[in-house]
Amino acid sequence: MEKHSVNMMRISLAIVYVWFGAMKIFGMSPAGELVEKTVYWFQPEIFIPILGICEVIIGLGLLIKRFIPYTTVLSLMHMAVTFFPIFILKTVCFDAFPYSPTLVGQYIIKNLILISGALVIAGKYNEKYYAEMNLKLSEK
Repeated sequence: MEKHSVNMMRISLAIVYVWFGAMKIFGMSPAGELVEKTVYWFQPEIFIPILGICEVIIGLGLLIKRFIPYTTVLSLMHMAVTFFPIFILKTVCFDAFPYSPTLVGQYIIKNLILISGALVIAGKYNEKYYAEMNLKLSEK
C-alpha cells in the first residue's frame, strides 16, 4: 500500500478534476447552477467553461509529476473557493446550519477529502523531494 497509495490518490484526484471540468466545459455539470449563484457577477456562459478548463488543467497537471508542486497549489486554491457557497448560500447548503447539510452542502463538504488528498500528494511530490532525489542520485 505504501508504494502505490499516493499515486492512486494522485490519479484518482486527476480523474475527478478532468471529469468534473469536462462536464463544465460541455455544459453538463450539475454544479453549474451552484457556480452561477455563487459567482453571480460573472456571465455563467463564459465563467463556467473557463472554470472547467482550469479544472482539466489541474487534473492533467496531477498526472505529470514535475508539475505536481504547482498543481497542488492551484488545486488547494480551487478547493478553498469551493467552500464559498456554504457562506454565501446557506439556505441552499443547509436545512439547519451548521449541522444538517443538504445534498449540495454534502457535495461541498466532501471537498475536505480532496483537500486532504492534495496535501498528501504535495507532501510526496514537492520541490524539496525532487531536490533530495537529485542529490541522492548524484551521490551514487
